[in-house]
Amino acid sequence: MHFKLRPATKEDCKEISRMILELAVYEKMPDQAKISHEELERDGFCQNPFFECLVAEVPEENKSKDGFTVVGYALYFYTYSTWKGPTVFLEDLYVMPEFRGNGFGKGLLCKVAKVGKEKQCVRLQLSVLDWNTPSRDFYAAQGAQDLTDSEGWHFIRFDGQKLDNLANEAPKD
Repeated sequence: MHFKLRPATKEDCKEISRMILELAVYEKMPDQAKISHEELERDGFCQNPFFECLVAEVPEENKSKDGFTVVGYALYFYTYSTWKGPTVFLEDLYVMPEFRGNGFGKGLLCKVAKVGKEKQCVRLQLSVLDWNTPSRDFYAAQGAQDLTDSEGWHFIRFDGQKLDNLANEAPKD
């Protein structure tokens, strides 16, 4: 199937927001996705964006059963490893179910890797839920290593009141 990968624009944020909700449902956490398309527009298309995004788009004649032509996305940002250097972190890689198995996901993943390499990134990192065997298998087939198994890393998060409490305990200037 013919498709195009391109950088997302501000005008794509409603479609990206729709797919973020679809991904949250797939990941069995629909109540966790709180981001609006307005927040995506603000955070991704400002002077110093927090993220970059690619979208997969099909021609009108191949649109989804619900009429969508933007059928996948990869949202990523840059971070820094004090051991290795610049890193690209893939926050989300999503392709609508009816378009899976046609190279969209691999195309998006490879394009993120290429963008990262062009920015001198030395690695691409991401996280996958432990039960999501299809995604874990997909990434393994592309050559990814599962650091949970090989190095024992755990992801730690502060959010909501816990983040507020931590910030409130910062030393005064």
